[in-house]
Formats: sequence, structure tokens, C-alpha cells
Amino acid sequence: MAEVNNRNRNTYTAITMMVFYMFFLISVAHAVDNPNIIFILTDDQDVTMGGQIPMAKTKKLVGDQGIIFNNMFTTSPLCCPSRSSIFTGRYVHNHNALNNSISGNCSSPAWQKTQETNAFPTYLKSHGYETFFAGKYLNQYGKKAAGGVEHVPPGWDNWYGLVGNSVYYNYSLSVNGKREKHGDQYPQDYLTSVIHKRARQFLDGRHKWSNSPFFMMLSTPACHSPFTPAPQHNSSFSNMTAPRNGSYNVKAKNKHWLIEQAIVPMPDDSVKNSDEIFRNRWRTLLSVDDMVEDILDTLDSNGILDNTYIFFSSDNGYHLGQFGLPYDKRQLYDFDIRVPLMVRGPGIKNGTFSDEAVLNIDLAPTFLSLMGGFMPGADGVSFKDILHPQDNGTKPVRGTFLVEHTGEYSDTIKGCPQYTGQNMNNCDQHCVCEDSMNNTFACIVQISQTRNMKYCEFIDSQNSVEIYDLKADPAELTNLYQTTDPKTIALFEKQLQFLSTCEGDRCHSVPT
Repeated sequence: MAEVNNRNRNTYTAITMMVFYMFFLISVAHAVDNPNIIFILTDDQDVTMGGQIPMAKTKKLVGDQGIIFNNMFTTSPLCCPSRSSIFTGRYVHNHNALNNSISGNCSSPAWQKTQETNAFPTYLKSHGYETFFAGKYLNQYGKKAAGGVEHVPPGWDNWYGLVGNSVYYNYSLSVNGKREKHGDQYPQDYLTSVIHKRARQFLDGRHKWSNSPFFMMLSTPACHSPFTPAPQHNSSFSNMTAPRNGSYNVKAKNKHWLIEQAIVPMPDDSVKNSDEIFRNRWRTLLSVDDMVEDILDTLDSNGILDNTYIFFSSDNGYHLGQFGLPYDKRQLYDFDIRVPLMVRGPGIKNGTFSDEAVLNIDLAPTFLSLMGGFMPGADGVSFKDILHPQDNGTKPVRGTFLVEHTGEYSDTIKGCPQYTGQNMNNCDQHCVCEDSMNNTFACIVQISQTRNMKYCEFIDSQNSVEIYDLKADPAELTNLYQTTDPKTIALFEKQLQFLSTCEGDRCHSVPT
């Protein structure tokens, strides 16, 4: 009888363990099907000048615990067009936010009616996600012509949107449609700290009452001008200067006119200013690094880190002295279009890297595919298969993509009377201008294991064309247009024309 009882107990134990294991598998599968996602977006953070170096904690906690993308690009080297592409998953020629001005369709009423209503946040709700946004949205957001602070973009449950462009103090937020003014006191007004605090409050608060998945976007001002560090970081990197390698302070040759008008070598005060900007940009990123560490600690303490994807990227790159341009973006070169991308989360193997070309227009399709959905009308494509190659094998997202920019300009430039009526913009004290009406271009970039080419056409009086072999010439010093075979140029022209008018799935490949 004792033997029978022992056998029954063993059978019962085995069945109990089996049932427990089955429920465990079901719960894990459910968790992976309904992951949380946090998207941290910096402003103007470069790759080519070492812009990721200050963020050692972020690399350790996100990049080293997940995947680092070596070829992440923005499809426009300017804030509002790039951010509009992030939200819509579309190239600039399809969402039509051409630059940072309201006349350029940045957060305009027309853009809100035609694009914002179909941006990725609007699809999060159908998947049962609670949504949270804090920080910079689009450059004209919250201004009277863009609907004021009362306008809360659809899809967001918790909204803390910055009015206007990136700043660190003395700004207003739209807090779920109501204006909240901030002054110049640290830490209660420092924008990165405010974003950090609101994110903590959301995570700690919802942990007590909600088990639904969430999407959180933290859009920091760093490392955009006016480059204001938190007080505790004011003396960091005091011996650092902007990198002097590559195209730094090199006279441009056979490039479009806007680049060739730069003063090379740069005046001493321009060099000094660029170096101070470089240090302050890194200093502002230290506050973002602290925020990332604390957010991940909060997720861990709340028991949800293992079911949360963390995406870290930027809207565009930056330059400081490249080709004698003192400081800005808006150019076709890699320093302005390469941006960081690190991702960690469920099922992503840690310590991995990818050389596949991925874009800002791919972020929205990827977010939704991780939720089991898709992004209607997107020009981008999900890179979920790169995050989870064990599911379907590593699949390249694309080999050729498009970069577009429409130049901003003014009739008069203060301090530069020689440019009156010349349609210039963003000029420094020496009248070196960083943008103009004829700084309007479209490029194709081709990346493969054997080839890395860039072909660009300008809408200007000279019909400028620039071609670069980025494997042989990563600094883009030598324009190959005059020496490239006409048949190759004809193919580039055909591919550029195709991508410049593509929509949706047609944007995923080019004619050969």
C-alpha cells in the first residue's frame, strides 16, 4: 500500500509540474506577444564625431545587452522632416513635411489632418497599448499656427509635448492639452530632468494599477542647441575638442556651391566656438545617460524589464568643422545622416551587431510588428527579423534607400548684407551659411558587403551632382561624377527617380 501511495504521489507531482510548466510557457508566450516598448530619441546626436561615447551607461545597458546597428540612417538631415518620417514611416516626399517651418508643413494643420491621423501612435490603441510621450515632438508644435497647446496628437494617452524647438530652460509644455510653463531652475525646469521625472512617475504609477502593455517615447533636447548641460556636468570633458580627422577643416572641391563658400581654414574664433559646442553637446548627453540607467532600473524593480524593448536613436546627425562648416546639419554627407541605433528586449541576443542598412522610416513598422501588427501605408519596413534572426533567418531590410532635403532660406541675413535676396539661411558671424534655397537635394545610398555608394542630385542653377565611393572614401572628399561611367550614372538617375516618387512597398527595392 505504501508503494502505491508513493507512486500516486510521484504521479501527482509530475502532473503538477507539467501543468505549472505549461502555464509558465503560456505566460511567457503571452508576455512576448504583448511587450512593452520604450523609444528614447535624442536630438542631433551624431555617430561620425563620437557622439555615442559619452553614453557609456546606455551602451552597457542597451547596446551590450542587445544589438547595435552600424548602418542606421535618417532619410532627412533635419529635425522636423526626420521626426515626421519616424511617426509616419514615410519618406519626406510622401508626408510632405519639407523643413522646420510652418510653411514647410512642419506640424501644420494640413499635416495634422493628412499625416498625423495615420501616424503610428494611432495604431497602438488597436493593440491595447497605453501610450506616453514626453519631450520634443515637431518644431512648430504648440504654436498658434499649429493649433496651440490644446492640440494633442491622436493616439497619445499621456502627453507632455514641448512647445517649439529644443531648449533646456524657459519653455512651455502641453500637458494633455493644457499649458505648463517652466523657468530656469535646476532640476525642476531642466527639460531632460522633467522628461525623466514624468517617465518615472508613469512607470511607478501604472505598476500599481495596470497590467496592460505600454509604449513610451522620451524625446530629449540633448544634444541640440543651445547645448546647455546640467550643472553637475558643466566641467566634464574639459580637455576634449572636436575631432580633427576626416573632412575637418578641409577645403571642399567639386561640391555644391554652398559647401565651397565655407572659409577654410576656419577662423580661430570659429574653431574655438566649435570646440566648446562639441564639449557641451557631450555634457548634455550625460543627463540622458543617467535617465536611461534609472529608467532601466525602474523597469527592473517593477519586474517588467525582461518584457520591455528599449530602442535608442536620434533624429539626425551633426557636423562641427567638416569642410569648414562651423556647426549645423542639413547636408547629404554621412556626418549628418548617420545616427545611432541600439535595441534590447525579449529574444534579442546580447552583444550582437548588424551591418544591414536600417532607416528612421523603419522604426514605426518595427514597433507595430513587435506587437503583432503592421503599419499601413509605410514606405519603411520592419527589421524585426534582424532583432530575431532565429525566427526567420536574418533578412536584409534593403540595399538602396533615399535621402531628401528641401533648403530653408530668408530674404535678408542679419550682418550679411551681401546675401540680401540670395535665399540663404543659418549663417554665422563670418557669413558662412549652412542652408539655402539651392541646398535642395535628393540622394540614393547603396550599402552591401561589397559596395557602398552615394549619388546625389541638386535642384540648383548648376544642376550639381555628387557621387562618392564610401568604402574607398568614407570622408567623402572626392566627388566621382566626372570620372564615373555614363551607364552607371544613368542607372543611378533611374534609381533616384524611382525612389523619389515611390510609395509603400514599391520603396523597398529599386530597378537594376
